[in-house]
Amino acid sequence: MADGFKFQEWLQDTVFKPLEDKKMPVMEHLVELQVRLTRAVIITAIIFVGTFFYADTLVKWIRVPLQNMFVPGSLSWIPTDLPTVPFVFLAPAEALWQNVKVAGLFALVLGTPYILIEFWHFVVPGLHAQERRFVGPFVILSTLAFYLGLLFSFFFVLPFALNFLISYGVNAGFIPQLSIAQYVGFALWFLLVFGLIFEVPLVITLLAKLGWVDAPLLKRYRKWAFLAAFIFAAILTPTPDPFNQCLMALPMYIFYEVGIVSAGIFNKKKAGAPEEALVPAVATAGPGLGKPGPSMPSGGGDGEYVGVPTGRRG
Repeated sequence: MADGFKFQEWLQDTVFKPLEDKKMPVMEHLVELQVRLTRAVIITAIIFVGTFFYADTLVKWIRVPLQNMFVPGSLSWIPTDLPTVPFVFLAPAEALWQNVKVAGLFALVLGTPYILIEFWHFVVPGLHAQERRFVGPFVILSTLAFYLGLLFSFFFVLPFALNFLISYGVNAGFIPQLSIAQYVGFALWFLLVFGLIFEVPLVITLLAKLGWVDAPLLKRYRKWAFLAAFIFAAILTPTPDPFNQCLMALPMYIFYEVGIVSAGIFNKKKAGAPEEALVPAVATAGPGLGKPGPSMPSGGGDGEYVGVPTGRRG
């Protein structure tokens, strides 16, 4: 009984009391967090209804990198020399489930700005003025970096990886026939991972801002970072082949080098600037693709070749 009382006293003194302030007790913080999470879930669910209505069109766009390559000069997709690749589903609910996955991911991506706004309004009362000036731009830049990672993967990485993998199987004498759920899962995983890879320089900058790392330390661990990039890529790639592993590991390490440069610039600014006093700020509450290329000759039934959608729902 005494041990239980001591544990409750320790929990109150070390966990809850530091969170309390004269303006808002910890329970009110939890209630506010619940309200903001509920709003974010409701908004994301509403967006999901809209994206699910257009799920067929979204799936058609996700299939574009399979048999097309993006040409930056003309901002258009051109067909590759791959044979027609028919899609099949191997379970009764597979076609429906892949639509749910695609609609869910797009709803989360489109709802990210609102989710970040709710997160910002929740944490801003507890930030000092200097922290607020840093966290705001960091959140905005991290969102833009994630979107850039998605676009880079869709236009450049996915077409290159899919063309290599399908061509390898065709040259080995196999007939390409893909499960729609396996393909959609492969594409979505690539998009998500590259969106996160583009966050690496910002994460390193944040760690440097907090004083946990600096440019000389990062330079000393270059070899280990190179090894860690390939280990993480081996874990994250949906296929065990070394080709996809290199496609993920090399950008990851390149962004590590970019993070070293960013940390070096930050350290120089920090060394020359006087330290500012952290003055608590008054909490302010607020209300809460290109043209299609020429058609390829089709060797199968109608609709087997994956062309670029025209924008109209079929």
